[in-house]
Formats: sequence, structure tokens, C-alpha cells
Amino acid sequence: MSPLPADWVAHRRPDDREILGWLRPEGDDWVPVSLLGRDLAGPLDWTAAEEALEEAGLTWLGDVWTLEQDGDRPLRVRLVEVTPERVVVQTDDFGAVDAVVERRVLPWPAPPQLRPRRAGDPDAHVLFAG
Repeated sequence: MSPLPADWVAHRRPDDREILGWLRPEGDDWVPVSLLGRDLAGPLDWTAAEEALEEAGLTWLGDVWTLEQDGDRPLRVRLVEVTPERVVVQTDDFGAVDAVVERRVLPWPAPPQLRPRRAGDPDAHVLFAG
């Protein structure tokens, strides 16, 4: 049984049928919802909601993300698995096959503590923040 509401409609790329997200009904309009379960925009007509999902695409899945931690430094993470059941992240290995990584399983929709990386977040060249 899918954890998604029955009235959500999957939206797929036309060329390879890869799922980009869902269209969630809201009144007479539709809200585009990302694979992380986050609204990408407010209510739109069907075509505009589809366009919002297509514009967002999937390239963000390969980006570096930040996982905020209560009382500790934020972690630089990569998305490992994103499903309507869970989101799995792991600490960034910076491309090293022998790096020790830590995996964390997060609920879906992804919590706000998981966010895109921004200037000032830890990276490979910053060991200690001043």
C-alpha cells in the first residue's frame, strides 16, 4: 500500500518516464510536490504545476545538502535514497571510495533540517568555523 494519498497524481518526464514528483489537488488547482514531499509552489493550474516539476527536474538529487543537527554542527550530506517511505542521507565522501560515511534515515516528507547547501556551510576545506 502506498503512503501517498490516492488523489495525488505522479508526474513523469515525457522522454524516459522518470517520476519528477506529484501533483496534489487543492481546490480547483494543483500543487507541485517534489520527490522529497515538499511543495514547490502554491496552487497552480495543471499545466503550470507540471511545468514547475519539469523546471525543478532531478539534478538536485546529486547536489550536496546540509543536515542541521540539534546542538551540533551541520553535516554535509548526499541523498542516497528518496522514496515516499523514507529519505536516506549519508555524510559526503568527497568521491573517496574508502571514506567512512555515516548514514541517517529520515522520515518522508523530508524534515526542514535537510536543506540545500548554502554559503558558509561546512565543506572539505573548512575544518573549523571561526
